[in-house]
Amino acid sequence: MDNREVKINISKTARYYTFGNANTAKHIWFVLHGYGQLAKYFIRNFEHLNPDEYFIVAPEGLYRFYLNGFDGRVGATWMTKEARLDDITDYVNFLDQVFETTVKPLLNSEKVFTCFGFSQGVATASRWIAYGKYKPEKAIFWAGSFPPDLEPVAAKKSFESIKTLCCVGIDDPFVKEKQIEETKKHLSALNIHAKWITYSGEHKIPTTELNRVIEF
Repeated sequence: MDNREVKINISKTARYYTFGNANTAKHIWFVLHGYGQLAKYFIRNFEHLNPDEYFIVAPEGLYRFYLNGFDGRVGATWMTKEARLDDITDYVNFLDQVFETTVKPLLNSEKVFTCFGFSQGVATASRWIAYGKYKPEKAIFWAGSFPPDLEPVAAKKSFESIKTLCCVGIDDPFVKEKQIEETKKHLSALNIHAKWITYSGEHKIPTTELNRVIEF
């Protein structure tokens, strides 16, 4: 007799970090980290911003692992190729819940909500925007690729009213020129009119470059 896969839904403890004054901030950001990062360190990229003007929410990928061997530094990931559709569903639901808990009660006509994704977080942000319950006014995709497997109808409908910015370092070893051109064609085919910015840098978020785009 062949083995068979059985799936069950469970409760899981997840976490997110925040920075800034939620009551006074006019800019509310969801920031989604890259592969192998932890939210408590990733959020430091944004801690130079005025905490009275910016409220930063950094959810963490649901799956943690040792970066080298069986001990030492730990990182997190949003998904792998194994059971990927289940992982996508789980993190979309997780991000919806974080939004409902931390962001939704704060929003009004004077506040701007932005979703920021870095590296693997770009695909995560894109899928959440396409399949989640809530949409940002702006999306910033940094050093990552728009996932080619998004359903065109969902992508077009979700992004049609969102200002989208793509940033990439010209020395980034993980984002090649061919990949950038393919992403541009893909976005164009989905009628997503993204603004592109390149800078002299690698696979990081330089403070000077972030400051250039925070209010695009």
